[in-house]
Amino acid sequence: MKVQSFSYLCNQKPNYRLMNRRDFIKKTALLSVAASTSELALAAEPLTAPTLSPASALTSEVEDPVSPTPLIASPPVLQNYAENSIGITFALHSLGCGYVIIGREPDLSDGQKILAGGYRTAELSDRIAQIRVSGLLPATRYYYRIGAYRIQYKGGYNMKNLGSEEDSAVHHFTTAGRTAHAHFCVINDTHAQWLSFGRAIDKISELSPSCVIWNGDACNVEETTEAQSRIFLTPDIRRKDYAAEVPYLFCPGNHDYRGMANRHLEQVWMYRQPEERHARDWDLGRNFAVRMGEIALIGLDTGEDKLDTNPAFAGIFQMKSYREAQTTWLRDALQRPDIADAPYIVAFCHIPLFDDNPKHNPGDVAPADKSPEYSTDYAHWQRTCAQMWLPLLEASHCQLIVTAHQHRYQHYTPTAERAWTQLVGGGPKIAQDNEKQDPRLFPTVIEGEVRNGQLHITTHNLFNGNVQESFTISPRGI
Repeated sequence: MKVQSFSYLCNQKPNYRLMNRRDFIKKTALLSVAASTSELALAAEPLTAPTLSPASALTSEVEDPVSPTPLIASPPVLQNYAENSIGITFALHSLGCGYVIIGREPDLSDGQKILAGGYRTAELSDRIAQIRVSGLLPATRYYYRIGAYRIQYKGGYNMKNLGSEEDSAVHHFTTAGRTAHAHFCVINDTHAQWLSFGRAIDKISELSPSCVIWNGDACNVEETTEAQSRIFLTPDIRRKDYAAEVPYLFCPGNHDYRGMANRHLEQVWMYRQPEERHARDWDLGRNFAVRMGEIALIGLDTGEDKLDTNPAFAGIFQMKSYREAQTTWLRDALQRPDIADAPYIVAFCHIPLFDDNPKHNPGDVAPADKSPEYSTDYAHWQRTCAQMWLPLLEASHCQLIVTAHQHRYQHYTPTAERAWTQLVGGGPKIAQDNEKQDPRLFPTVIEGEVRNGQLHITTHNLFNGNVQESFTISPRGI
């Protein structure tokens, strides 16, 4: 095992809230969440763009060697499930340098310590520790413990290590690979709705999959890293260690790009390992092509549900070129031997690639997404992505595309013109009047598992606790 050979700073965006917590409390307003009838929106007071603090402000709140506040503020979250690497992130209460001790023995007698960041200098943060581990073996169980050094920083020539603190819990995870157990779950559109999110996590704990795909819109409109941390690292649910042993993959949704902090979500949910990306694809840190047993998992990012030309985004979004770059990446990813010979190819993206309702906006109505022909001024589905990506997925005989965004569960079965199945996951709302509005309004956990040579798909209804439906998919003809 080794720290991946990559400069941490080269792949990080500016930290827009680099200040101590006392300053943060004084300067930041809380966001309030409001639900709209068609999609979840955020009502918030306008926030001015935060300014970078000088280096001298990066001072630990702890001046004494002993602090009453624990340094580690959350359980670990396993990010970017892969064959040879894993990301481990957790929250901090004050300035520190996070690390993991990881090995293949349950007692960590063979454990190696890996610091946050990359080469040269380890990463210091008063909020979040991100540790990237590479050089792992495929389909192999690893054990790990998280820890951090408490650092007192008064300047470049005046810093002190006040000692380390470690979580007593030893967790474990299993990497992806051809011989891994082919079993996944999908959640989506959680929108920091803790009741439905808690139920989803309880169901995932019961099902115990090899990995979970979080299929977008985990956020609303997040202006601060602290708000992001509450969503991903310290959610208000019973199972605080929800991702300590079940690795996650993340496909962003349109809301995951909204807000100053969400423009740099990698501060909380790290990009994929650089060695997993071609130099050409350096900025495609959210795409993934992962072999898990008999299944090839393909992750795509549909981006915003509005055009780059929409005045709401001030001309500073670049989703068009981003989607085009992903098309080139997808073409190459589908030709990789470990993907090309998989019996099942399952793709994931937030915004659907198909919709049979002629009133649903396809996301390409220039310049500002509005037309009397369609019922909304945002995209219900993504025709542009469909035109670029579906020919490649269809040529590879992809059998299933799992999407989200519409907050209504939908199952599109294959037809003579469309050989693949599309599932649209349900939304976050849990209310007694859901069925009066629309019988498809319920949150879901979509499960896929290969058993006896067949891919079994099960949709779990989190409103009533029942199985909504189940069906099987046969191996593709390679």
